[in-house]
Amino acid sequence: MPSRLCLFAAALSSLLLASCTTTSQISLDYASSTGHIMPGAPEFVTQAFTDRRDVGEHDLGTVRTQIGTPVEHVQSRVPVAEMVTNAFGYALQGRGMLSQRSGARYIVTGEILDLRCQLLVHPYGYARLRVSILDAGTGRVLHRETYTGERQSSAYIPGSGSPVPLLGDLASGALQDAVDRALDDQDMRSRISSGPRPGSGPATGEVSGWQPGML
Repeated sequence: MPSRLCLFAAALSSLLLASCTTTSQISLDYASSTGHIMPGAPEFVTQAFTDRRDVGEHDLGTVRTQIGTPVEHVQSRVPVAEMVTNAFGYALQGRGMLSQRSGARYIVTGEILDLRCQLLVHPYGYARLRVSILDAGTGRVLHRETYTGERQSSAYIPGSGSPVPLLGDLASGALQDAVDRALDDQDMRSRISSGPRPGSGPATGEVSGWQPGML
């Protein structure tokens, strides 16, 4: 009888928690440090990424109890496809590789296969992007590869505050790692022969309205 009461209490608790599920919106950051990136020539522009995650366009993840009951949903403030496209724009700008659209030789685009954060025991962020580099003149695919990023934190202690800011940091870090790996890929650089040029620096004027670092 006591065991049945415990099971009933656990089930009732799960139902009550599920009925109280809330939704939080977050922004992600792209803030890769200058010393850890490879500069290049200002020959690139971005084209909108496609979200292939088979979830809502703003959905990023769920905070769950240790028994798996969802208590909070995490969403992005802008569609995830727009967020990832912007992240590549910031990353290109930071490397001095962003060009005026009229003068671009290459286009960076691709598909979002996964981008999420979650909390069951350990807070976790994960990104998986299929990135394509296209010839701007012909649309021909010059390079296509899948890149991942992953961040995890120590176990979350219930009652220690909202885990959502931490999940945002982990998702930001995972996305940043995937973006950096894509743009600093030596194989990609050698295929398009786009190395740094003397005096090249970040292009100006083509990211009007963006706030650097905020997606």
